[in-house]
Amino acid sequence: MKVPRLFFGLVFFVILTAYGCSNSSGTGELEEVYSTGNPDAKEILTLDPEADIFQFKGVIYKAGIDWVEELTLTKGKQVGEIKTRNDINTDYEDEMSNKLPVGAKIFFTKERGDILIAESEGDIKRYLAIVEG
Repeated sequence: MKVPRLFFGLVFFVILTAYGCSNSSGTGELEEVYSTGNPDAKEILTLDPEADIFQFKGVIYKAGIDWVEELTLTKGKQVGEIKTRNDINTDYEDEMSNKLPVGAKIFFTKERGDILIAESEGDIKRYLAIVEG
């Protein structure tokens, strides 16, 4: 009885697949790990050094986004304020900004959960949450 070539191809494929799925180092650990997450201040400022940003609840918010400026939004409840200003480096923590002054108030918007409004000395700016996805 002759064994068809397809059988040998299938066996070869299974062996290669099993070998490819095993860890080449033999330690059982992953060799490379890729994680996704929201961009941090360093990533945003590397892409756009002039970006107007602040961090709130672990998320970076950015102003100057055209389509956000065109939305009709209503200022909601105050949720925080800028406590520190950092225009020197990219190590950010919550309620820290690179352009907004200390004391600027942060408000939710009634229409969208991903946009916050900052108000300082009568100046109002809209900030979009910069998130992965």
